[in-house]
Amino acid sequence: QVHLVESGGGLVQAGGSLRLSCAASGIIFRFNVMGWYRQAPGKQRELVATITSDRFTNYADSVKGRFTISRENAKNTVYLQMNNLKPDDTAVYYCTQGAYWGQGTQVTVSS
Repeated sequence: QVHLVESGGGLVQAGGSLRLSCAASGIIFRFNVMGWYRQAPGKQRELVATITSDRFTNYADSVKGRFTISRENAKNTVYLQMNNLKPDDTAVYYCTQGAYWGQGTQVTVSS
C-alpha cells in the first residue's frame, strides 16, 4: 500500500523560507514521477512542481525562481524548498505520486 507523508509546513512571514518533505513508502520510489500540488481556501487545487526519475523538473509560473523541487532516492523522499514566500502561497500542500496523495501540510504566509 502506498503512503505519502508530508511534513515541514508552518507559519512564516512574507519573504521567509520553508522546506517541505514527503516520505514515500509502498512504491519503487526511484522510478516514479513525484509532484507537489497546493490548494488555497476557496480555490482549486493546482500543480506546484514535479520531478521525474531522471530529475527533470517542472514548475508553475507562479513559483518559478522561488521554489525548488528535489528528491533523495536513498531516503524515498521528495522535497520542496520554498524561498521568498508570499501571502498568495498560503495553502495546503500535497505530495503526489500518480493517483496517490498525502494528507497535506498547511503553509501560512503572513504579510
